[in-house]
This record gives sequence, structure tokens and C-alpha cells, in this order.
Amino acid sequence: MPVSPSSAGPSASSSYRFPAEWEPCAAVWLAWPHNRGTWPGHFESVPAAFARFVLAIHESTPLRILAAGSVAEDCREHLKRVGLVESDSLQIVDIPTNDCWIRDYGPTFVFGSDGQRVAINWHFNAWGGKYEPFDSDAAAGAKIAKIAGLKCLDGTLTLEGGALETDGAGRLLVNPGCLMDPARNPGLSQEQISQRLNQCLGVEEIVWIDGGAPAGDDTDGHIDQIARFLDAENVVCAVAGSEEDENYPGLEANFRQLRLWSRQTEPAVSVHRLPTPPPRQVDGAAVPQSYCNFLRLGPDRMLVPTFRSPVSDERALALLRELCPGVEIVGVDCFDIAWGLGALHCASCHEPAAI
Repeated sequence: MPVSPSSAGPSASSSYRFPAEWEPCAAVWLAWPHNRGTWPGHFESVPAAFARFVLAIHESTPLRILAAGSVAEDCREHLKRVGLVESDSLQIVDIPTNDCWIRDYGPTFVFGSDGQRVAINWHFNAWGGKYEPFDSDAAAGAKIAKIAGLKCLDGTLTLEGGALETDGAGRLLVNPGCLMDPARNPGLSQEQISQRLNQCLGVEEIVWIDGGAPAGDDTDGHIDQIARFLDAENVVCAVAGSEEDENYPGLEANFRQLRLWSRQTEPAVSVHRLPTPPPRQVDGAAVPQSYCNFLRLGPDRMLVPTFRSPVSDERALALLRELCPGVEIVGVDCFDIAWGLGALHCASCHEPAAI
């Protein structure tokens, strides 16, 4: 499928705007990890890694953490170990979940024409029905919207938040593999999906990137592992660190597609290579590791996953510091978390601040 700007069609009068992640942030939502099947045989170190993630966010941004029953008690115990307790800026919310990947089942927050925030609640079926059960996760989006005190709209599409990347000004990067999927949106064409994305998000230029996803990816190609906007004029694209990496052909194809688009769009975009760490396997299974899975905390701060690969970790942090002057770039160890097939962006859902 060639990359091209995709018209949103006759419904381009959407009253909503999907903000960029570098706009002011009101809070970050997390879901406390408890599903041992997500990290088979390697769960024990994960809660402590999440606690360190919470600590890094809490330095600048309020948090709300989904955890119910004994999961909430485990959450409190691990947070206590890093010196954190519940407060106005760190709330544990009584919502049960099946898994921790809240980016994918949490709502997408947008602004209406009146400047008020609205929560778009997509349909969630665990990445095309890959994992059971997922009922609690599927119900969490509407509950988050209610607690946030926001109007909740049905997004009508089955998709995950990690599949969407915007510059906040009407441009959207997506991968068709996780949108035009018969297990998610059977019978819908690219144009029909584009129109629905426009109606819900106000996006007018949709770029379909379909070169390939990192080995081990179970999302069918979420864009937050592949390419991200740093600002309206700069995009980073995950590429393999060497030609021997099995990911090399697919990631290079993504980079070429983005470069082609970058010369056609306005304002013009520079596409920067962001090499991944060396390939890693756990118990014979590939682990997808990408520095693109960063979490932007408003205009001044960015948390970047690191993978205990000193050379590539430092190279990625240095590049992002060069490309984001004035932004505090903080590395967060995701070696343990990544075995669950995600990292910081996958495990968080950011709520933009009210205008």
C-alpha cells in the first residue's frame, strides 16, 4: 500500500481537534501491572520497574493509576518503596483491568470547537482478539472519562490509542495493519476509516505507513513503535542499528515512505533516523524495543525508554536532546517492562490540560 495523504472526504467539517502530546498535560493515567501472562516467567521485577516509571512521571505530572482490590494494595506497597504515597497528585482509582497497556484501551482526548475536552472511547478487542479475557479493559475507557468529568463519545472504530500519532494540527500517522484488519474493522475501506478518524479527531491528512513493525510486535504495527512527531516539523523513525538485524528491511521501508511524504506535506517535515537497540530475545521470543515509544509530558519533558544497551541508549538520548532543545530528556529503564511487548507510551494514557 503506497504512502499518501488520505483525504478525510466530505465530512471534513469535524469540530474536534486531536492535540499533540507536547501540548500541556493535565495528568497521566496508568494501569498497575498484575497479569503474569503478559511477562510469562519474568513478572517479579515488573511492578518495581513500574514504580520507577511512576516516580519519573510524578516529578512533573499528576497521575491516576487504575488498580482494584489486591492489585491496589500491591500498587501502594511498591509505590511506598520508592517514597510515594497517595495524594492529590497521585491517585489510585478503583477500576479493574485485565492488563496494563492503557494507551490502547484508554480514551483518546480531543478538544471540541468550544475548547472543551472530550473523550473518544474506541472499541477494544485486545488487538484483534489475541488475548482473553479483555472485558475489564474494554470497559475502562468510559470509566476513565466519567472520573475525568468529560463527555464520552463512541469512536465507532475498533482500534487502539497506540495506533494514532498526530502533530496536533490535522496530520495523523497510522499503520494500515492495525486499522484495516478484518479482526478489528471488517468490511471497512481505507476511505471509510479515514472519514471516521476525521469525524472523531478532526484529522485531515492521514499518512499510511506500512513498511514493517519490529519483530515480536503483537499489535500488527502500532505507530508508537515506528514513528513519532517531535514537533510539527520533525519526525523520528525507528530504523535497525545494522543491516544484519532482521528488522532492517521493514524499518527502512517505513523510513523511505516517511521521507517521500515529508517532501509533499506542509509545513515540510524532516524525518530523522532513530536506531533501535540490538535485537533481543527472551525464552526464544523476540522482544520489540524502540526508542520511539517515549512519553512526552507536555512541552518541557520527555521520558524515553532505555534497554540496558549502553551504546544505543546513549545514542538515542543524545539525538533526542539535539532535536528537542529546551526539553528535559529522561531515560527510564524498560528492560523488564519491554518483555511484555511494550514500553512507556504503551503503558500510559496522557490527558491534555484544559484550555
